[in-house]
Amino acid sequence: MHWLNRRGRCLAALATVALSLPLLPATVSQAAIAAPEPTTSAPYALVPQPVSQEAVKGKGFTLTAQTRITVLSKDAAAMGVGTYLARQLAPATGYSYRVATAPRAITRTVVLDPNGPEGLGAEGYTLVSGEEGVVVRAHGAEGLFRGVQTLRQLLPAAVESPTRQAGPWTVAPVRISDSPRYPYRGAMLDVARRFYPVEQVKRFIDQAATYKINTLHLHLTDDQGWRIAIDEIPSLTQVGASTQSGFTGGQGWYYSAADYKEIIAHAKSRFITVVPEIDGPGHTMAALASVPELNCDDKAKPPYSGFEVGISLYCLEDERHTANMSRFLSTVIKAVAELTPGPYIHLGGDETPQATSDQYAAYVKAATSETTAREKTVMGWHQLGQASIPSGSIMQFWGEEDDRESIGTAEETESIRFVRNGVAQGARFVMSPSDHAYLDMKYDVSTPYGLSWSGYVPVRRSYEWDPETSTAKPDGTGSIVPAQQIAGVEAALWADRAYEGSNALPTPATRWPEPSAYTDYMSFPRLPALAEVGWTPRSARDWKSFRQRLAQHGPRWTAAGIDYHPAPGVPWPGTVTVVEGPHSVETEGKALDNPGGSTRAGTALVMWAPNRGSNQTWTFTRQSDGLHTMTNKTSGMCADAGDGSGPVGTAVVQRPCTGEIGQRWKVTPLDDGEYTIASAASGFVLTAASATDGAKVTQQVDTGAALQRWSLE
Repeated sequence: MHWLNRRGRCLAALATVALSLPLLPATVSQAAIAAPEPTTSAPYALVPQPVSQEAVKGKGFTLTAQTRITVLSKDAAAMGVGTYLARQLAPATGYSYRVATAPRAITRTVVLDPNGPEGLGAEGYTLVSGEEGVVVRAHGAEGLFRGVQTLRQLLPAAVESPTRQAGPWTVAPVRISDSPRYPYRGAMLDVARRFYPVEQVKRFIDQAATYKINTLHLHLTDDQGWRIAIDEIPSLTQVGASTQSGFTGGQGWYYSAADYKEIIAHAKSRFITVVPEIDGPGHTMAALASVPELNCDDKAKPPYSGFEVGISLYCLEDERHTANMSRFLSTVIKAVAELTPGPYIHLGGDETPQATSDQYAAYVKAATSETTAREKTVMGWHQLGQASIPSGSIMQFWGEEDDRESIGTAEETESIRFVRNGVAQGARFVMSPSDHAYLDMKYDVSTPYGLSWSGYVPVRRSYEWDPETSTAKPDGTGSIVPAQQIAGVEAALWADRAYEGSNALPTPATRWPEPSAYTDYMSFPRLPALAEVGWTPRSARDWKSFRQRLAQHGPRWTAAGIDYHPAPGVPWPGTVTVVEGPHSVETEGKALDNPGGSTRAGTALVMWAPNRGSNQTWTFTRQSDGLHTMTNKTSGMCADAGDGSGPVGTAVVQRPCTGEIGQRWKVTPLDDGEYTIASAASGFVLTAASATDGAKVTQQVDTGAALQRWSLE
């Protein structure tokens, strides 16, 4: 779960029948179908944003009961993509789409062509839609599958419904060329702390695939549960699977070999690779409760259902117990490797405060040796960098702002030192910075689930970061991981605090949602944001564009039954913007700050790096006249502009709340989701002097400058 030392802390087709399709009298080439000329940049709400897209002249292609899906190959995997598409479209449209092979493209059909140039890569594709049909072209089935996800987004939102809806079903006219920035784009489910039944895992796979996620990381073992059956050690599931965070006495809270194979097969059909994680040498209480000889006294620990971290460690204090650990890992890793066709096994490696360097090295040596012996690539959290690891291993970095701030100083954090060691050993990196990519972090103070030890993570924060600077200084310079060693990104959803009122430990009255309900709320809309970080070129990403596109996915999620969180800052259709409650008030990467959490009246407000702390939390309260007061959470005082008699440039301070005119602010939403905040007394707008720490905050004439436009996170 990663908060011990932080604030607070292969391709297979879907089953299909290849139907012979008699050639229609009129057959055309792809070029003929693509005849419409481009007009302007396409305004379509596509997520992730394609590398290149252009709107084309003319009407789009409308699906009817006679529409066929034509696959220009007899390859089973490519035919499987066609069957997948037919099954996705059928419920909402009410049409039964015929999927058939043909030697060349046919007009008035949806054409899937896996014979594109090698230069498209495994996942690249082109898509052309016009009145005469749609052609998705790729170099193989995987690229076709990614293109089909874009095709779905070019149809009306109601196409995602599981029941029949009114049409028409017109594919917007467009020409797209697309490929991913990174080869690894992952999402992690913590099934150890909160068990997810097989069907809920498959549901999440389908959701992730929609946004071109290609890796599912399953956190299968932790203190609170062991979720994968190992035939040679049945006690791991008889005992170790009997608990979850907050639950005891369970049965069936694990995946049998058949269950796991079902998950693997479903993921494979969505071109998603499964990465199993067997955590160690810490996060091992479930193993210690199941296998006595892993403990120094050779006695099993009680099964654990609590919420602490850093509380467990394999016994590594002598040769006999170290050998016990090695034999245990050999059995487990062999079994998991045989069940898992993907190339990776994740070995954990984080949060082991009790381990000496020699003990930690012994675990890493045993675990990595077994993994490479099974011809799997070693993967682990960035703490693996403190030990010797095989070149080409993948380290998953989950550090945050404190780590970035320490880079280049005499006080670099352990995390940064471990990353440097990993780089030197030839490791590649998957970036999962906790203050951007951890989906269990609260959106804001009102979020009912999760924690905030890495700060609040609103949608914009999930979107506005880059893998190349996630191990750089705060100004983006001095990155310690070379760009060529970055494999990709991963969104991580931990589940130990998957209940309402998660700031406190649960009680008998605590309400626990279904795991899938928790996942919907915490992942949407942030998972699509992180998917775009991993897919779209950095130069093509822009928050203002993204928030507009993302908003149009709300109706898609509703149609699909995804109970998403309509997070502030996104213009969701049908919603009215009402500014109320606690917010971080930010502009140009800095936040409105009560310096040092002062409780002194008259303290001048400043700008500072966002920390999502109480001194940067402002509660907006709407008054009867439509104006707002802004109250600082630390001091309980209000932002005050004075009585309006002062000149342009008068400082904004905090004073005890009196309701006077100087403490009333007109908050005006702008088209891009930002706001101006104007004093009711002076008429001048809240303005930051600069985007540097400590910059003054004053009142100025509204010029439309960037430092006068605020986001309320």
